[in-house]
Amino acid sequence: MSGIDDREKGFENKFAHDQEIEFKANARRNKLVGLWAAELMDLDGPDAEAYAKSVIVADFEEAGDDDVFRKLRGDLDAKGVELSDHLLRKQMDDLLITAREQIQSEG
Repeated sequence: MSGIDDREKGFENKFAHDQEIEFKANARRNKLVGLWAAELMDLDGPDAEAYAKSVIVADFEEAGDDDVFRKLRGDLDAKGVELSDHLLRKQMDDLLITAREQIQSEG
């Protein structure tokens, strides 16, 4: 039975590791998309960094990406930045891929 237990433990460890990587990738994506949106809103330097952090924090409101999307959409609209929902979601998806690649290259 010890072989089965070892295998089960291995799967549990891999799952936990994969979840941690995905959490880090989402946080990294949120920072990247926050910096991207900050640029569209003419924010730079410390203001851009602070905005990116606010996007990261927004992700803790609920599971999934809808909370981040709503924040970005609302902030872009408030600043008069014209951008379709489709392009905003595409940028979020593209930056998640970038974030995953960055995390994997660091590990």
